Amino acid sequence: MEQIRKYFEKNLKMSDQDWKAFSSKIERCEYPKKHLLLKTGQIEKHLSFVEKGIIRFYLPKEENDLTFTFVFDDGFVSAYDSFLTQQASAYQVETLEKTILWRISYDDLQTIYQETEIGNTIGRHASEDLFLKKSKRELSLLNDTAEQRYLKLFSEQPQLIKQIPLKYIASYIGITPQALSRIRKRIS
Repeated sequence: MEQIRKYFEKNLKMSDQDWKAFSSKIERCEYPKKHLLLKTGQIEKHLSFVEKGIIRFYLPKEENDLTFTFVFDDGFVSAYDSFLTQQASAYQVETLEKTILWRISYDDLQTIYQETEIGNTIGRHASEDLFLKKSKRELSLLNDTAEQRYLKLFSEQPQLIKQIPLKYIASYIGITPQALSRIRKRIS
């Protein structure tokens, strides 16, 4: 839980009272590898902070799933569009390894917003983190080659990227597993 406080206190100062109110609403959850946190058609009920783990967002397809996001340690994770609107998700969210999350429910977050001075700032920081990652991903898809996207992912998370199956990485950077193999061979 202290990991979350340290994350927030990089940008803002939380009083012990605000931290106590916020921390009383979050719960620690452990999930095994390959656990579906959210299925297509379900409504996202939590905003979570990843203490440890790797999470994949994807569109399930008959032949090959389309992976569009990974979330690693010290990041926020949520099917945020579903969370904000409380409407069904069009995609799935799963753990790729044993994962530890600190979760706050939609209703509890609304309470924190109303009852604490710092609540809206906490919510803003979490949503800004999610937005910046999404924006970075979209710009990368528009501006970078598949090789550049692979190299960026590898340079940002070198120790974790080795734990993600190549078929998911290939889908994430928008190529086939065979094309990823050629890229990996060329750069090694």
